[in-house]
Amino acid sequence: MHETCRLSVITINYNGLKDTCELLDTLPLNDESLEVIVVDNASRQDEATLIGQRYPQVTVVRSQANVGFAGGNNLGIRAAHGQYLLFINNDTLLYIGEQPPVADGMQLLQPLIDRLESSEQIGMVCPKIRFSWGSQPIQFAGYTRLSRVTLRNRAIGCGEADSGQHDTPHPTPYAHGAAMMVRRDAVTKAGLMPECYFLYYEELDWSLMLRRAGYDIWYEPATTVYHKESQSTGQQSALRTYYITRNRLLFAQRNSTGLERWLTYGYLVMVVAARDCMKHLIQGRPDLAKATLRGVRHFIKR
Repeated sequence: MHETCRLSVITINYNGLKDTCELLDTLPLNDESLEVIVVDNASRQDEATLIGQRYPQVTVVRSQANVGFAGGNNLGIRAAHGQYLLFINNDTLLYIGEQPPVADGMQLLQPLIDRLESSEQIGMVCPKIRFSWGSQPIQFAGYTRLSRVTLRNRAIGCGEADSGQHDTPHPTPYAHGAAMMVRRDAVTKAGLMPECYFLYYEELDWSLMLRRAGYDIWYEPATTVYHKESQSTGQQSALRTYYITRNRLLFAQRNSTGLERWLTYGYLVMVVAARDCMKHLIQGRPDLAKATLRGVRHFIKR
């Protein structure tokens, strides 16, 4: 299998057996040009063994510690043999419904490979990402650039009904961590995912690492991935709030310099964190306010 492996699909499982199995059921596991790697990030139960028993075609890597999103994906990279690496969240699906829309499941992923092979300068590509619920509105059709001080940007098309308005491929400054395919040689040149974040902002930082290494990132809408969105951490969890707060500051530290960095620190602490604390308290969520303050405090103490 390793000699013929062209694409390695890497996904992380953390107490998410149901979601992971639903994703695996949409992958063309019997295609010899594909290998699928599940990294079990120290789930409370031994879900790695259960996945291996149910899907013998899948390579399962069991981590004895939760090493975070980047750490788990880096374990997957070290176990992978493919020329191309697809990192995909375990709470995603390649298609909705019981039957794939094409007979050959690899056809669903082939446009991403084709985009990478269209130019040696393209190091990473992301599909169109739609939410899996309701009428499956768009979540991602590329990103706008982060503003220099406030670090604000937006996901193009987010929340829109998909009527083909974002079906033109184009460069994007950053990848979306839910689904991104990378050349192996780009990883070798740019480096592994930065593990200092643990959760959130890794893909933005990694995108900048690849761009500094001379690669472009593209959005390729000929492939669509459906995302359940934050099934593992929750949209209003203290865990998410803590890491978003801390990692915004960490991202600024790693990617801004001089006066611009200090202006960003001031904005993120005095405006964003203060606003978020007030909002959480008004909403009756003191746990989220505390998580915000803890994120700021832990960054300062690093």
